Amino acid sequence: MEYLNGYERFLTEEKRASPNTLSSYLRDVRQYLGWLGEAGLSPVQASHADVEAYTSNMMAHGKSAATVTRSQASLKSFYTWLMEIGQVRENPARGLPQTKVERKLPHILTSREVELFLEQPDPSDSKGSRDKAMLELLYATGIRVSELIGLNLDNLNLSTGFVRCVSRGKERVIPLYQTAVRVLQYYVERVRPQMVEHPDEKALFVNMSGERMSRQGFWKIIKHYQEKAGIQKDITPHTLRHSFATHLLENGADLHSIQEMLGHADISSTQIYTHLDRQKQKDVYNKPHQRA
Repeated sequence: MEYLNGYERFLTEEKRASPNTLSSYLRDVRQYLGWLGEAGLSPVQASHADVEAYTSNMMAHGKSAATVTRSQASLKSFYTWLMEIGQVRENPARGLPQTKVERKLPHILTSREVELFLEQPDPSDSKGSRDKAMLELLYATGIRVSELIGLNLDNLNLSTGFVRCVSRGKERVIPLYQTAVRVLQYYVERVRPQMVEHPDEKALFVNMSGERMSRQGFWKIIKHYQEKAGIQKDITPHTLRHSFATHLLENGADLHSIQEMLGHADISSTQIYTHLDRQKQKDVYNKPHQRA
């Protein structure tokens, strides 16, 4: 495991990897190093055949194609770093057999389900007001949960109706609809000052202890309101992100605008929502059509 700390610094300082990428890459490499250690090998001794044997072993133990593909990407990145620091001459993780990954369409909520879900928090108390502001902002912008909990108070410009989101070294400015502006204004002016532990707290959303909201804390909030709304679909923070994009597309927004708001580097990541839109059109066609 001697290389893991150096690789973590490489991902953090040079690659500016997101917390999710950092966590998954380190986990993948840690598992790989453990497997090598059991075979009496170090990563600088491993050959292409060894790396291929490792990924084959993953599949033999029931790992999904998506997990194996991500692990291959992690190992390529790890060996790229080892090459840069002069520990290996070539990347043994290159040229691995491609694992076919089935691309699943994301789950989304209908417009009515979104309305029902967003109606659940009770804004008459501090927690409900905060929760409503968080959920409205998430659906209004489609930002990732890591971006949501990473927002600071100065990221909001409610007078112009925009939120500034900085992620992975890039900034994007996303508009807010009026309902989101209204509930955020109430939370920021009336509720948040009573919730923060320290007056100089920068976090926009804080937990009941007055400190920045965590991913786990927000996940529990999502699950609580899903149960309260009686919605049978499994709702995650990403469900609202997918629903935001799909509903924009259904209402005439162009793909490039959606791409910018979501922060996708590649338009192909955004194009999945066109498949969702086509499927809905097909369902609408099939139900009433006498020949369908």
